[in-house]
Amino acid sequence: MGSEIIVVIVVATALIFDFTNGFHDTANVVATSISTRAMPPRVAVTYAAILNFVGAFISLEVAATVAKDVVQIEPSSVGLLAVFGGLVGAIAWNLITWYFGLPSSSSHALIGGMVGAVFVAYGSDAVFFEEGIIGKVMVPAIVAPVLAFIVGGLAIVVLYRIVARLRPGPTTSGFRLGQVLSGGMLALAHGTNDAQKTMGVITLALVANGSISEETFHVPDWVVVSSATAIALGTYVGGWRIIKTMGSRIHKMDAAQGFAAQGAGSTVILAASHVGFPLSTTHTISGAVIGSGAAKRLSAVRWGVAGNIVVAWILTLPAAALIGGLTYLLARAFGTGAVGPIVVSALIVAGTALLFIRRSHQGAAPGVVPATEATR
Repeated sequence: MGSEIIVVIVVATALIFDFTNGFHDTANVVATSISTRAMPPRVAVTYAAILNFVGAFISLEVAATVAKDVVQIEPSSVGLLAVFGGLVGAIAWNLITWYFGLPSSSSHALIGGMVGAVFVAYGSDAVFFEEGIIGKVMVPAIVAPVLAFIVGGLAIVVLYRIVARLRPGPTTSGFRLGQVLSGGMLALAHGTNDAQKTMGVITLALVANGSISEETFHVPDWVVVSSATAIALGTYVGGWRIIKTMGSRIHKMDAAQGFAAQGAGSTVILAASHVGFPLSTTHTISGAVIGSGAAKRLSAVRWGVAGNIVVAWILTLPAAALIGGLTYLLARAFGTGAVGPIVVSALIVAGTALLFIRRSHQGAAPGVVPATEATR
């Protein structure tokens, strides 16, 4: 009975992470469309939420990678506690970076949290550093934003040459219409890659509980549907603080740059999803946004803001791993039953409430989009 309660808590925690992934990464999908006025904010968010949901059903390759190729967990209560600790590490880092308006990677927060918790629970042998962490996480983390930067930069150069002699008004309108399509493709790509990570973690928990054997590994349909729903709801809520950073603080985009960045980002993400790489949507679209600005004029990019984002990227894996490992130790201190996860869950709820209360009391800081303004 105790293990079943832990499974319920772990699944609920995974879906909460999926929700925070949605509202944290909304900026990646809609910021360019909003900043160039291709779509009104609420319409863009609703559009992205629907396509995030649809995208979650396209492939399960990334889910399999997260569940089998990053860490190994034995069927036991300890394994369930490790999965729980990893999820808490990811949620905590998502909330911290949301609080400061930094577009960090939810994907790497999840993987970092899982690695930290599993490392503490089982030791280094349970973490696939070479093939999993380096081969399927770190290498794509470096290659993807660089590739998106190059593709986004080349795309905007070509687009400017094509439309150089056309009238600005109709050209801008055409690119805004194109952003509706490229933004939809980016939302679809985001759902395809990011929702699968939660599917993989829930499936990993089911393996740890013995509900699914490693030999007959599969992602249950209810896991796919619930993960798709959670990320879509999170997307609809919208992480307005990060949208401001992505949409205008890196550089002031025009419609052509927004179209180029969205097209470059979605292409790279869909390609990675096809081969099962748990790519960071944040890293990829940020690289494309910076590339589309730098190709026009290097001084157009606020490199200080870009540098802060890179620092957040670097810190994500180790910070989430540290929180995940500490969470596992705290939960494990209460034994292998459900008491530890219940206590930690109560602390999370209290801490999250305090965080939101503090933010609401502070009001809208400079450079932050208030909720009332964002929904206009």
